[in-house]
Amino acid sequence: MSSEYPPFGDLPTLSEENGIRFLHFDSEWVQGAMRISRPSELVLAYTRQMMAWLLFLTPRARDRVGILGLGAGSLLRYMIRHTPAQVHTVERNEQVTAMCRAFFRLPGSARSVIDHDDAAHWIAQPDQNDRFMALMVDLYDAGAQGPVCDSQEFYLDCYHALAEVGIMTVNLFGRHESYAHNIRHISKAFKGRVLCLPEIDEGNVVVLAFKGPVLDISSQRLLDRAHDVEQRHRLPAIRWARELLSADGETWRTDVKI
Repeated sequence: MSSEYPPFGDLPTLSEENGIRFLHFDSEWVQGAMRISRPSELVLAYTRQMMAWLLFLTPRARDRVGILGLGAGSLLRYMIRHTPAQVHTVERNEQVTAMCRAFFRLPGSARSVIDHDDAAHWIAQPDQNDRFMALMVDLYDAGAQGPVCDSQEFYLDCYHALAEVGIMTVNLFGRHESYAHNIRHISKAFKGRVLCLPEIDEGNVVVLAFKGPVLDISSQRLLDRAHDVEQRHRLPAIRWARELLSADGETWRTDVKI
């Protein structure tokens, strides 16, 4: 796979079941979901894991968070509802954005900007004076098997687009041949500072990649932080922390300040 997008494929389509609206690209693969009664809820488990960077960083009003791949707007809706950060989303297909505005309650917020561009091209040209504290990368086409941007150059551009202390989360498909080379490219770009959360949602694996100074912290301090995140953001942060700590004993090395 290369970092170049294929030509536009099928148009985005909808389905609904049990009060949840799903986005597809004219296939059975789910590209995103929204609970109609609670639109800011993260319905899919992997989208909740994409927010695992909150274990390490606290977004403030002056901070920027980037989303590569709009999908059904789940991460954007969550960010605007539950954080004060500025959110910059990149989506190549304007039809996806139009579908989100019409059917997925895309927030019209002064804190939200959506660019229609190729993510690989866009991330290679960041504003050097206004980088991101976090990047959430979820770039899939109609096949929904492996990311459409997966080169080492792409992930290195993501690294450079982050602030001096920052985190990238990436949605990978663990049961696809693309998984191994994505992990390899992310690890090289981020100097080996990579962690993976357990596989969920029929094969999704969320990867956390860190930029910043190495810091040794106690397991208890990480768990305390996770408790705060769980209470504030209603995310399963304690479970994430325990999963990350499961093999590391009393002290845990990370690459960002808490």
